[in-house]
Amino acid sequence: MPNPILLFSAQIVAILSVLLLAIGGIKTEPKATSARIFAIMAIFIVFYLINGMTASSVDPQFRLGLSNWLLLFDVGSSSVPGLFMIYCFLIFQEQQKFPSLLGVAFAIQIVVDTGLSALLLYGEGADESSTILFLSTSMDLLMLSFVGFAIYWTVKGWRADLVDDRRIFRWFIIGVQGALIFTVVFVENFLLEVGSGAYASAQFLLVSAIAILALGMVLVAMRFDLVSLSEVIRRVTVLSEDPEPENVKPFDIDSFNKSFKDGQLYREAGLTIAGLAKQLNMPEYRLRAFIHKQLGFRNFNAMLHEYRIEDASRVLGDRESQTLPVLTIALSVGYQSITPFNNAFRQIMGVTPSEFRKKSAK
Repeated sequence: MPNPILLFSAQIVAILSVLLLAIGGIKTEPKATSARIFAIMAIFIVFYLINGMTASSVDPQFRLGLSNWLLLFDVGSSSVPGLFMIYCFLIFQEQQKFPSLLGVAFAIQIVVDTGLSALLLYGEGADESSTILFLSTSMDLLMLSFVGFAIYWTVKGWRADLVDDRRIFRWFIIGVQGALIFTVVFVENFLLEVGSGAYASAQFLLVSAIAILALGMVLVAMRFDLVSLSEVIRRVTVLSEDPEPENVKPFDIDSFNKSFKDGQLYREAGLTIAGLAKQLNMPEYRLRAFIHKQLGFRNFNAMLHEYRIEDASRVLGDRESQTLPVLTIALSVGYQSITPFNNAFRQIMGVTPSEFRKKSAK
């Protein structure tokens, strides 16, 4: 059994640190949806920590008597994986529409977990039902899948991300936050039995990990008079940037357009920023900085879409190309299939390629 004083201290440190991060996120980016989701997620993490302080395995002198609030704490705790999924999507999948099926799955998980928690807390013998066990296991697996989607979106597009601090942030999300949330869900729901000695020891380690992580984030944030993690990483990145060598030949927008646009390099299927840097004979880090700071793109693929859709719209609007299949046009400008072309075209132009062609023909 863990030392009760150490456990209580870790819980208090974790709660205060997480609350500070939530307040800091809202204060730094009050209008950002991602900041609000992070704040809600932080509050529900606090619910998880407080819920742990009500367990029967906790020393009586440190145990909280909050039996009337247990349902709220349970539901809030089970919402963290889904909120983490949404948070990662908002940060790393800009200008994309959140998958409606995952939204429905998250809503179902919350509703079912609320019902299960109510039955387990207030229903006699409910925990022995095979149906309850099946539903509980299904919801636990669903929560793990939410964390999996979050990590997938974090990894996806890492090479194409042009914002240096956000690229660093991706690894922090994967290596620390994602791994910790996944471990909490897996350990508490699949590995150990609630109330056992091993469970109490594992909970102490998890709470300590949350406390160390959250306190570390706050201390680093205070170093820069900020509490928002993304802002801290941005500051660290700016401070660590190496100055440009004096003998490096300047690269301006005209030079880039002459090579990239006029040379139609964007038409190369599967083009990556590393491949483009090699063709332009310049370091990849300089090309990243140029596209982000000079051209205003935060993602390499977003830039490719802009150039490719501009080219495709010109062909679609050409009366002499009216019989040319849309798929052929999509392939000619660098897309490898019709679906990503249609999605990008609708997102940029506001209509489908076929609708655009009809309007241009009038």
